[in-house]
Amino acid sequence: MTHYYYDFHVHSCLSPCGDNDNTPNNLAGMASLNGVTLMALTDHNSSRNCPAFFEAARRYGIVPVAGMELTTAEDIHVVCLFETLEEALAFNDEVDTRRIRIRNREDIFGEQLILNGEDEIIGREEDLLINATTITLDEAPELVKKYRGICYPAHIDRPANGCIEILGEFPHYAGFHIAELNDAANKEAYIEKYHLQDLKILVSSDAHYLDQLREENDYLDIDDEPYSSALVRRRLFEYLRSL
Repeated sequence: MTHYYYDFHVHSCLSPCGDNDNTPNNLAGMASLNGVTLMALTDHNSSRNCPAFFEAARRYGIVPVAGMELTTAEDIHVVCLFETLEEALAFNDEVDTRRIRIRNREDIFGEQLILNGEDEIIGREEDLLINATTITLDEAPELVKKYRGICYPAHIDRPANGCIEILGEFPHYAGFHIAELNDAANKEAYIEKYHLQDLKILVSSDAHYLDQLREENDYLDIDDEPYSSALVRRRLFEYLRSL
């Protein structure tokens, strides 16, 4: 077994609220400096910087996970993770058909940059990524599962776009078996108050700036022999699905 320090909620410069310094190579490099060895890229309503992130992660010895932070119709944020890059991009295409198209105002919201593995700009997302989609919260788990993914409510301990702030409770009815906290110090209080005893609690940064990335904090023990990043991801998803 190997300790894998993780951060499963990170934004790149594709997210309009993400700093332009959050390039795939900078994210992977900072993760390496911080001792994080397992990281997911989860831009708002898009996975289009994940191919570049996978390329950058290989250079720095980081095991990359392709993901997305989906905004539901209720304006709740949900972390979506996928075992393969191809499945994440297929989910991205489905989400594209469910987005409410509003032209991005870069002077207000920021740029939405698509990069290649060398951190070169190869495109821009013209429509705003942070607004709600037409995908409802209780629809999300089955839709993500269609692409062999796992999803769970993001930063339930924060007021902005957190499910508890919006709904007043944790949505047990939707079948989620994982929840994300932004601050590990809130774990015991939230488990008790919102009856989360049967859930796995993950703690991630929701980093929009490089200095917000997590360090060697929470970890998962993963059997990675004979080593490959694909094996680590497979073992990760076996663990997440078993919860």
